[in-house]
Amino acid sequence: MKIIGTGSSLPKKVVTNDMLSEFLDTSDEWIFPRTGIKSRFVISDEDLVQLGADAARKAIADAGIDKSQIDYFICSNVVNEYMTPGLSCAISQELGISAPCIDINCACPGFIYALDIAETHWLAGKVHNVLIVCAEEPTRMTSWQDRSTCVLFGDGAGAVVLSDGNNVKGIKLHAEPDVSKIWQKRRLMPTPYVTKEEVEVPLQMMGREVFKFAVNASTTEVEALLKEIGMTKDEVSYYMVHQANMRIIDAIKKYLAEPEEKFPSNIRNHGNSSSASCTILLDECNRKGLFKQGDILVFSAFGAGLLSAAAVVEW
Repeated sequence: MKIIGTGSSLPKKVVTNDMLSEFLDTSDEWIFPRTGIKSRFVISDEDLVQLGADAARKAIADAGIDKSQIDYFICSNVVNEYMTPGLSCAISQELGISAPCIDINCACPGFIYALDIAETHWLAGKVHNVLIVCAEEPTRMTSWQDRSTCVLFGDGAGAVVLSDGNNVKGIKLHAEPDVSKIWQKRRLMPTPYVTKEEVEVPLQMMGREVFKFAVNASTTEVEALLKEIGMTKDEVSYYMVHQANMRIIDAIKKYLAEPEEKFPSNIRNHGNSSSASCTILLDECNRKGLFKQGDILVFSAFGAGLLSAAAVVEW
């Protein structure tokens, strides 16, 4: 397939590091050097369904197609207010579309996993136009008394429309299952028969272990995928890396020995928006006119699971 449209939507509330220091034992001097984050967008009175639908509308408009031409809709989301139906159904209702829709929860690499599903359906001859929306509110997953996690995240939604083409050059998915590294639990509704202990725990993260996994997975997978499809790093125009932590991105740059200008970044003003990260960055770069036809974009993302993924896409 090929990407023919992008869109994104952000909450209006901007929370700076200085604002966090008003109720947390932290400061900009502590947060920024460790993360590269100065501020983040945080949901206040917005609904994630509306943010997702807004991003989708922009992507469909950018693609120059009618919403009735969407054959399939994949929504990437970790958590939202609905247990059921899936967020894709709620966004579809808001958009007024009735294409088959599914939800996936692959955390931060969710966009690339969705891209793989879309490409597989296209190769099977089942679809022509696929909508992907990555809508995330990870600020609702953390404890806002835990300065090690809540400072990292921001909310938002990004979307792409894919259509017939030969621009997805390769995708590589990877898993190292280990729930203990990043996890959150919520208590389900009780029944008269449940005897096991159940807990409600905000997002927990083993930072050093996640850092190591992210850098190793991203660099080895990118190099392996480029080799698999017969491309070199010299042919890559931009690396669209998941915006989790500037230290991780810097380590990836150093390992790949690629120049700064090949790594667009928005983490300074967004923080980590889970699977929405790559799609928001993609849309912002697209709207700025950064890409030209034929540019090679390498996507790389990593997160809970532990899951990671890489993709090579020609613009």
